[in-house]
Amino acid sequence: MANAPVQRMSQLMAKTLRDDPADAEVLSHKLLVRAGYVRRTAAGIWTWLPLGKKVLANVERIVREEMDAIGAQEVLLPALLPREPYDATGRWDEYGPELFRLQDRKGGDYLLGPTHEEIFTLMVKDQASSYKDLPVILYQIQSKFRDEARPRAGILRGREFLMKDSYSFDLEDEGLAKSYALHRQAYQKVFERLGLDYRICAATAGAMGGSKSEEFLAPAEAGEDTFADCPNCDFAANTEAVAYASKPVDAAGVPAAEEIPTPDTPTIETLAASLGVDASATLKNLLVKVDGEIVAVGVPGDREVDMDKVEAHFAPAAVELVTEADFIARPDLVRGYVGPQGLDKVTYIADPRVAPGTAWITGANKADTHAKNVVAGRDFEVDAYVDVVVVQEGDPCPKCGTGLKLDRAIEIGHIFQLGRKYADALKLDVLGQNGKPVRVTMGSYGIGVSRAVAALAEQTADDKGLCWPAEVAPADVHVVAAGKALQTELALDVSEKLSAAGLRVLVDDRPGVSPGVKFTDSELIGVPRILVAGRRAAEGVVELKDRRTGEREELTVDEAVARLTA
Repeated sequence: MANAPVQRMSQLMAKTLRDDPADAEVLSHKLLVRAGYVRRTAAGIWTWLPLGKKVLANVERIVREEMDAIGAQEVLLPALLPREPYDATGRWDEYGPELFRLQDRKGGDYLLGPTHEEIFTLMVKDQASSYKDLPVILYQIQSKFRDEARPRAGILRGREFLMKDSYSFDLEDEGLAKSYALHRQAYQKVFERLGLDYRICAATAGAMGGSKSEEFLAPAEAGEDTFADCPNCDFAANTEAVAYASKPVDAAGVPAAEEIPTPDTPTIETLAASLGVDASATLKNLLVKVDGEIVAVGVPGDREVDMDKVEAHFAPAAVELVTEADFIARPDLVRGYVGPQGLDKVTYIADPRVAPGTAWITGANKADTHAKNVVAGRDFEVDAYVDVVVVQEGDPCPKCGTGLKLDRAIEIGHIFQLGRKYADALKLDVLGQNGKPVRVTMGSYGIGVSRAVAALAEQTADDKGLCWPAEVAPADVHVVAAGKALQTELALDVSEKLSAAGLRVLVDDRPGVSPGVKFTDSELIGVPRILVAGRRAAEGVVELKDRRTGEREELTVDEAVARLTA
């Protein structure tokens, strides 16, 4: 394989910027733009410039190598997809406004693919007819599209993004478990090679469906996910997936429920202050509509309802808060004074903390009135226990009881055991060994390729700029010519020698640019090793700098080449 030519910055299609972009909110957005890796084309749509494309390609390469290592086969499906398969699975409607929908000139409905379960399923249905054709793992690295309401954070949350999505097809659940384990191990190798700090967290399947689901999260301040991490054991989970069992208590000594006048106390705060009790003694009842039907959600008064958990429980049904019109239509539901006892034609779900036998102060379903000693299981029934509260720092670990820590993170990967949801909808069968049809079971596995670039920038950057791990950096060494003709000549000479030795070289040979600007840019761009042809160029001596540690040493050209190629 031929050596890559030296990339001269005098010819590079990229300009570094001294100031942060006005709309930049997070570190990766600021630095990737300032260092000349990406440029904004429109809201949530980004152009990858040469340096950025090199980093992106390196992430792709690592992902591709580890997928190939588990026997996966790469394909490339279209991004423009027909409506019919998504109608068959219900996701044409379930995706809601995030789906890019369009019509061709004949009025046919199409979408830009947000994910490709349906199309992979149909491809296997077309290509596989016998148990002999399975198991198989297929993957692609391709652009995906989601019409984000508020694209933000640069390439972290865009409307077009690069993703590796893979799908396993097995005859039985045991095979699916094996394919899932292969992906889990491959993902660990990918993220370790990328140099990412990550956690594997239990997750909810959401609109994807299926049973087991885990996320790979990269801790970062810019992250939009919150995960719970136990400092004492190996428990880690997205807060949406933290769940507790309901633990009944003995309510034998609790007096009968009793109504008490509580004028002007429509909120938990006003109620607790009026009665002189802690908010945790009260029962909050949030009313929502699930596909138009009213549902009450009960949680302790000192906790907030996590609407993501509520929506996940009822998915794919639409969940929305009740309105003033709903209260007018249901005069038995008194705003601010709703209690679970005596509710008519209302499904009641509750957090496990509202366990059988627990006693509460809650609304009496009358204006300016509450009730005390209202006992779960005695005075009202819970239709379903669902962990629906917002997890708080210090909540007990579901596994060992130690107080949990909460951290922000970027989702960089997600793996699902889908089961037969898509195979059932699209009738994916193969002939089994007995000659009878067998319904195939599936897994779905994603890595955010472009997101991984942003996550790396967030985790590894310092106050001077980007600081890439060696395997993903746009070059192996950044050679800087301090300015004079002799220094430029030496820089170009050592660059050619390094290239001939198989290294990827970026050389700053820009004429008329001061040494200070070049040094600043070398730190901003973030190649892990910087070689400077400076004040001792006439002696054939250069300075080698480690971008991460800042360590420097002076070497002859031959010593530098030997050191960098060792």
